[in-house]
This record gives sequence, structure tokens and C-alpha cells, in this order.
Amino acid sequence: MAIPILGGLLMLQSAVISRIPLLHGTADLVLLAVVAWALQERVETGWHWAILAGLLVGFISALPLVAALAGYLMTVGIVLLLRRRVWQAPILAMFVATVLGTLLMHGISFVSLRLLGTPLPWRESLNLITIPSLLLNLVLAIPIYALLSDLANWLYPEELEV
Repeated sequence: MAIPILGGLLMLQSAVISRIPLLHGTADLVLLAVVAWALQERVETGWHWAILAGLLVGFISALPLVAALAGYLMTVGIVLLLRRRVWQAPILAMFVATVLGTLLMHGISFVSLRLLGTPLPWRESLNLITIPSLLLNLVLAIPIYALLSDLANWLYPEELEV
């Protein structure tokens, strides 16, 4: 299920969501999907989704493949730590993981693009790209979490004891 879901979200993100910026920041649907999927209790494929998301984003963006892959893998690591600590409040964990994941992905993107020679001023990048992207990601966090929670419940139903 990861390939059609992440592929569809990536197409939606690159074709539609990227055309609706807040200042210069846009929402990252793939990041939100990976975070929401990894937060599900019965799901054990969070790492697989992170690898696939990193590969897909690395192939279609100007970001180096290693940077995208590292960003999504580190984000899933943070999510799994949060899932253990904040297990009673998954919505709170979704918000915290969204904030941390967005900051992590933008930090990795900034550093990798600077290493490749792209002159990015850090203050303008933070004010015009990272903070608006963070706000858009927080707005979309609840709907994405609800959709992927329903999908996880459908794919991994709870076993009833008789």
C-alpha cells in the first residue's frame, strides 16, 4: 500500500500543493503521511515507508537522494520514540512529530543544498520557507492522521477475543 499512497501524495504535492504556497513555503504531504503511518500502534512498516518516501522525494527533487533518505529515516526514528513516550495522546504526538520532522527535513535540505553550492541565506530561508511550511503542515496534520489512521485500522484490524 505504500507505493500507491506515497506516489499519489507525491504527485498531489508536486502538482497541486506546490502551487498553493504560504510566502515561499509549501506543505509536505509525504512527510505527514510517513509521520501519521509510523504513529499507528499496530503498524510495523514505518521504516519501509520512510525508505520509500526518501527514495521517491530524492528522485524527483533537487535534494540529494542521501539527504532525503536520511531526513525521512530520522523523522521516523523520532516518531517511534514519541510513540513509546506519548502513547496516550496520538494527536499530540502527531503535532510534535510534525514540528520536529519539518524542522529536521528543512535543516537537512538547507545544509545539503549549501554544501552543493546553492547560496541560501539562513534567516530568509527560515522566515520565508521553514516557518510557513511548518504552519501548513500543522494545518494538514489532523486530516492526514485521520485518513491514515482509518487505513491502518482497515489493513490491521484489531483481533477480538472470544
